[in-house]
Amino acid sequence: AWMESGRRFAGLRLLAMDMDSTLINIECIDELGALAGKGAEIGAITEAAMRGEIADYKESLRRRVALLAGMEASALEKVYREKLRLTPGAEALLAACKKHGVKTLLVSGGFTFFTERLRVRLGLDYTISNTLEIQDGRLTGRLVGEIVDADAKARKFGAVLKELKIDKQRSVAIGDGANDLKMMAAAGFSVAFHAKPL
Repeated sequence: AWMESGRRFAGLRLLAMDMDSTLINIECIDELGALAGKGAEIGAITEAAMRGEIADYKESLRRRVALLAGMEASALEKVYREKLRLTPGAEALLAACKKHGVKTLLVSGGFTFFTERLRVRLGLDYTISNTLEIQDGRLTGRLVGEIVDADAKARKFGAVLKELKIDKQRSVAIGDGANDLKMMAAAGFSVAFHAKPL
C-alpha cells in the first residue's frame, strides 16, 4: 500500500500501535512461557491465534495464561529487563509524534505490566491491555477484568478518536496479527507490520 501524495505526518493526530512484535521485538507471553518451561505449548497457541486459526482470541489467551499458573511474578521483571527490546525505529517514530503533537495509543492483548512500563518510559498518551492476576507473589493463571481482544482494541481506538475530536482520516493504526484488523479498519491509514498471513 502507499500513501497518497499530499498527506503529511504533521497532519496526523493519533497513532495507534500493537505492542508485541510491533512496538517491541518479542511476544511477552511466549517469553514468560519459555521461563515457565511451557514455551512450545504457549508459542503454538500464540501462532495459531495470530494467524486467525483460533476464532476466539479470548479463549486462546485464557489457555496460554493458565499455563503460567504458579510462576513467580518476578519473571515479568526479568522478561522486561532481559528480553524486551524496542523495534528499530520505534523511538524515532515516537519522537516525531511528540514533535508534531500526534497522540499515541498502545493497544495490546498482552499485559499491563509491560504496557505501563513502556507508557512511562516512552511518554505514551493512552494504553489498553490485559492484567495478570497475582497472589502471594505468583501468577494465578488468570486475568483480571475484561479481556482485550480485537473488539476491545477497536473500541478503545474509537473512544480516543472521539475524545480527541478528530476524524479517522487523521489517524494511523499499526499491527501484525488477526486481533489488530478491526482497529486497523477503523483508522484512516493502517500499516501491517511484519504481518501474519491473514
